[in-house]
Amino acid sequence: MPIAANEPSAEPATPLSARDRVYEWVRDEIIKGALPAGRFLDEVWVSELVGTSRTPVREAFHRLNSEKFIDLLPRRGAQVRNVTAREMEEVYASRRLIEGHAACALCTARAGAPTDLETLAGQMEEAGRAEDWFTVARLDRAFHRAIVDAHGNSVLTELYDALQSRQQRVAVRALQIRPQRVPEIDRQHRAIIAALAHNSVDEVAALLDEHLRPIPEITAALG
Repeated sequence: MPIAANEPSAEPATPLSARDRVYEWVRDEIIKGALPAGRFLDEVWVSELVGTSRTPVREAFHRLNSEKFIDLLPRRGAQVRNVTAREMEEVYASRRLIEGHAACALCTARAGAPTDLETLAGQMEEAGRAEDWFTVARLDRAFHRAIVDAHGNSVLTELYDALQSRQQRVAVRALQIRPQRVPEIDRQHRAIIAALAHNSVDEVAALLDEHLRPIPEITAALG
């Protein structure tokens, strides 16, 4: 079945440029797995699907290449990159540093749990029951970003935001490989909320360290 460009649910406040529309569509299709690793992407095909000229496609491909979503190969075009075990480990290591620091700082300041964590956890659980891994990964990203953002360090938040697309792709791939982990992930999220609510530095640090460790079965599947 051919891939169709997603119809927007509502008009965005600020219309995206043609380059950004191409970038977001290709990125999301790669994250979902609709454009699998190893697939070659034709500029004409993408431009026709998204409704742009080829120039924005080339510009979007360069950004996707810089973010490790695709490889630009001489005389062969753009090829979707695989998620490797090393990439997964490095993304999780970066998250442990940033999220761990932010969560511990919130507990030290006795700030409690950010108010939207309960809602996001519930939405994730609902999406998980539907096996909608793309939505689960998006909500998981929002859950953890809320912790970083609540810390109030804008530089730290900018660093964390730089991980966004790769973080979501790694999360979706992990869920596709081992979907039976979803109930455990949900329990860990609830425990993190409780630890933040009780301002327990040691507990939240231990929970995040466990939560953000790559699972050997998953990394083995990535090779």
